[in-house]
Amino acid sequence: MRTLNTSRRNLLRSAAGLAGGLALVRREGPAAQEALPAPLPTVKLGKHETSRLIIGANPFGGYSHFNKLLDDHMREWMTEDRVVETLRRCEQSGINTWQFHYSPQTLAALKRHRQEGGKLQFIVLSEGELKRNLDLIPEVAKMKPVAIVHHGGVTDERFRAREMHKVEDYLKRVRDTGVMVGLSMHNPHVMEYVEEKGWDIDLYMTCFYRISRTPEESRQACGGKLPLGEVFLEDDPAEMTKRVRQTRKPCLGFKILAAGRSINSPEQVEKAFQFAFSNIKASDAVIVGMYPRYKDEVKENSDLTRRFGRRES
Repeated sequence: MRTLNTSRRNLLRSAAGLAGGLALVRREGPAAQEALPAPLPTVKLGKHETSRLIIGANPFGGYSHFNKLLDDHMREWMTEDRVVETLRRCEQSGINTWQFHYSPQTLAALKRHRQEGGKLQFIVLSEGELKRNLDLIPEVAKMKPVAIVHHGGVTDERFRAREMHKVEDYLKRVRDTGVMVGLSMHNPHVMEYVEEKGWDIDLYMTCFYRISRTPEESRQACGGKLPLGEVFLEDDPAEMTKRVRQTRKPCLGFKILAAGRSINSPEQVEKAFQFAFSNIKASDAVIVGMYPRYKDEVKENSDLTRRFGRRES
């Protein structure tokens, strides 16, 4: 079973191969004959028709937002074979878009997904070299993503440091390529700032939990006691979704399950999906990572999106 290659050489090679166009190969065998379920509800992102459930990438790369042990647990299981199989299952379930970090692993998995007949659209988050090297933006644009999105953690850091001009410069570079411009954030006050300034943005990625608090902000939010690790507060989703409803731009809500903290029962997962779709706009979607090691999370999440994600007329 092959594992994910993390060398810089393969990153550039994968990007070049994708930019030059990937030949789509039709899948043969029993998998090709599997009947597709009912379509998922969709939204429009520019010229793109996007399923209201978008697959996230954190479990693929071992980013648990919990601890190193769980990171390693995810990373050990999520070989390239399993990533590509999960993408195939997502596409069969009606998901048509993948949001991922720019990295050697994801570029290799995307290339293989396409070579094996997959047709997922994709949204690129500016991680790794793409976060540091703005000259890569035109090369990524040649891959024809739905959008290139400025990384949320960096956005929050720049906002705190009063360096939002650096974020705006990045977004202008994306705009120059003709690709849709996205801005990710964990702090809802960022959206308030950007909306007041009237920035040229096509969409937002909005974290349901403000996990980018500084230690002092976390201490203040928790009654003077500093918690261990990232802080997920029960009131955070209501605050972020309030901002989401106030903007006319499409928003892609992520961490709706609190990075796995809200999956302890079917009822808890259902409640999280119901809250998300009830509190975002009809033009919005959600991004959910899939780690189908112990149950069919792809089917579960897709079924809940069909149930709660139908747009009002």
